Amino acid sequence: MLRSKAAAVAAVTDEVRSIWQDMIDTMEAMPGVGLAAVQIGVPLALAVVDASDTRGQAIRMANPSVLHASAKMNAHEEASPNLPGVYALIERPRAVTVRFMNALGDWEDRDFVGLWATSVQHQIDHLAGKMYFDHLSPLKRSMLIKKAEKLRGRG
Repeated sequence: MLRSKAAAVAAVTDEVRSIWQDMIDTMEAMPGVGLAAVQIGVPLALAVVDASDTRGQAIRMANPSVLHASAKMNAHEEASPNLPGVYALIERPRAVTVRFMNALGDWEDRDFVGLWATSVQHQIDHLAGKMYFDHLSPLKRSMLIKKAEKLRGRG
């Protein structure tokens, strides 16, 4: 499921709100700064992001897409609960403008900067069937996956 494109969400329903809440609870338990529905086995284009210092500021998004990305890049260490124990330094645009259906079911365009922008882009990648390590060179990607498999073998 992680390599498949998520299905678009037609409307924000009680079921969608329930999935978002499950996602937020899962993200907080990890702890993480974002989660895509496909990571919990739900093939819908839903994501949550909370890169705040205080937490409890999660943004719920349906059908998120990047409208604009800054030319300036930032590098952040990225990881995923789907590949535990490993991470990689990934360069992404420092700021993005994202269009998504919000918790009220309205379309919203919002600017994200820094870690917020990184997390939103990471989740949008998941919804498109991509993983963070797809941004690495083939050699670095291979080394990362081998390390994850080695760690998994010890568990």
